[in-house]
Amino acid sequence: MSPASLRRAARETVSGLPREFWWLWTSTLVNRLGAFVATFMALYLTLDRGYSASYAGLVAALHGLGGVISSLGGGVMTDRLGRRPTLLIAQTSTAFSVALLGFMHDPVAIAAVAFLVGMASNASRPAVQAMMADIVRPEDRVRAFSLNYWAINLGFAVSSTAAGFIAEFSYLAGFLIEAGMTLACAIVVFLKLPESKPVRTAAEEAGGEEVGLGTVLRDGRFMGVVGLSFLIAVIFQQGSVGLPVAMGAAGFTPADYGLAIAVNGVLIVALQIPVTRFIEHRDPQRLLVISALLAGYGFALTAFAGSVAAFALTVCVWTLAEIVNAPTQTGIVVRLSPVHGRGRYQGMYTMSWSVAALVAPLSSGLLIDHFGAEWLWGMCAVVGTVAAIGYWLLMRSLPTEPAPAEPAPADSRPAAVRPLPRDEAETVSG
Repeated sequence: MSPASLRRAARETVSGLPREFWWLWTSTLVNRLGAFVATFMALYLTLDRGYSASYAGLVAALHGLGGVISSLGGGVMTDRLGRRPTLLIAQTSTAFSVALLGFMHDPVAIAAVAFLVGMASNASRPAVQAMMADIVRPEDRVRAFSLNYWAINLGFAVSSTAAGFIAEFSYLAGFLIEAGMTLACAIVVFLKLPESKPVRTAAEEAGGEEVGLGTVLRDGRFMGVVGLSFLIAVIFQQGSVGLPVAMGAAGFTPADYGLAIAVNGVLIVALQIPVTRFIEHRDPQRLLVISALLAGYGFALTAFAGSVAAFALTVCVWTLAEIVNAPTQTGIVVRLSPVHGRGRYQGMYTMSWSVAALVAPLSSGLLIDHFGAEWLWGMCAVVGTVAAIGYWLLMRSLPTEPAPAEPAPADSRPAAVRPLPRDEAETVSG
């Protein structure tokens, strides 16, 4: 591809998205650039503090449990308080709880604060996704979600590399740097992001049904997507749960695992944007079915890997599934969510991934200990097949994109969140 073609492709990728999206994207990138604690928490507790691996696992589980709880809580806050207040509360709370965790020495206090960190850090996710759906046009959402996912992985790739060097200098410095960068995200939100929550009209206030968690649970098609996202999440979790255990049992070193799993981050950063350009306007049903099969059978191929290069090839297969699945599935969640219930719907979707993060370590450990790693990889193929069938059934006769909410009078909303005319919107970029 010529330099001119590359420039044109890059321009088309970022064009047409409002300024507010780019400030939200910047906040996401800064947040992930500072995500040090999750990377070195186990090493910090076992090497620096001298606690057992079991205790480190307990702290990780409590951190995950906090995320499960706050997924729903953050969704409710997003709909009731608004996107901007929820982001400010979540990010400020995360900054202070992470800093506090660095100064804790008592094991009970460490566990309790880790639970609070999990709650605070996960509460912002429904608000981010809902705000993105509010400010980006329906036809651009897959591209916007893909760019946001790219920022998450780029930030994580940098932060995970930097975490090792920071930990050698001072674990406390890592906690404080993450707290500072999270606080910087809150400042960006405060200064640059106006509230984007759609305004309810008088008719909607008078006759519209209030969207509650019960509404979400009764939405059969959406809850089916949540269940399938849980299955997919359990599969993808094996990259950080089952794969290192299986490689260690087969005699490979941690460095070997590091080389193999690094392929995941490199491919996402390199391919997320061009692949999204290819899939952006294609049938989401077919994309989700293909991604589920690639995920399940990509991990199944691990059973036949006998070298680091072979493991890296299997990582390539399921990473492609991740690149296709992430923006497509997030776009479907928005498409199935009512405008005035996006926070709760996004919260339920986020919870499926949080629960998977708790279930995956337990299930993979039991399978490997009692039956061997080959059974784990075989089950990944089974789960991927079930998910593919589920996507094919649920995505039939997918409803069209819901009409946007009736806009409020021109003088009742900040100018930054008023819809731009199509020709003007296409000229705005970050």
